[in-house]
Amino acid sequence: MAPIPGSGLAKGLAVTLRTMTKKSHTAQYPDAQPDLPPRTRGVIGLFEENCTVCMLCARECPDWCIYIDSHKETIPAAAPGGRERSRNVLDRFAIDFALCMYCGICIEVCPFDALFWSPEFEYAETDIHELTHERDKLREWMWTVPEPPALDPGAEEPKEIAAARKAAEKLAATQAAEAAEAAEADRDRAPGADRASGADRAARPGTPPAAPGEPQPPTEGGTA
Repeated sequence: MAPIPGSGLAKGLAVTLRTMTKKSHTAQYPDAQPDLPPRTRGVIGLFEENCTVCMLCARECPDWCIYIDSHKETIPAAAPGGRERSRNVLDRFAIDFALCMYCGICIEVCPFDALFWSPEFEYAETDIHELTHERDKLREWMWTVPEPPALDPGAEEPKEIAAARKAAEKLAATQAAEAAEAAEADRDRAPGADRASGADRAARPGTPPAAPGEPQPPTEGGTA
């Protein structure tokens, strides 16, 4: 049987009419920002203070889209007779997001937590060469990284937090001991502390020494 002329148009109009009566779920972007999940893979933020230029992220990147430059600096010895140390100083950290496939391997292999996922996604450019973002831009995205989820109540304390807490407690105990020693030394150097008489030192505990010209209080086993 041959199709009826205009049946396809009628079916299309029927679909349009059914859709017109339903409520629209369109979000008016950019006026209404989308509610993204906490672990959204938008861009990669760099926490520069944690980076030790170990190059693990650049070596493990399957797209080779991470570019790192650094130089070495010599740190003088902390104590006389000690040895000088050298450290790597970060000069450049850039990611070419035109090549990045958002696999997250660089974030997973970083041993010092210097790279984080940010839900930021508004970084489109008109030129593909401008998709290579340097460390200043990566640092700005670091402040859009959401806070990590809270640990379970029965979970063990992270070893980093435990080590920091023990170090803080040890430092606080050392400072308290030094303050107590300093206070004791100040009391020993107080005026009149070295001129105490033998009678005052022999007085019973809790009995104030007698003023000059007054009779001494009775002592145990006799009278003054």
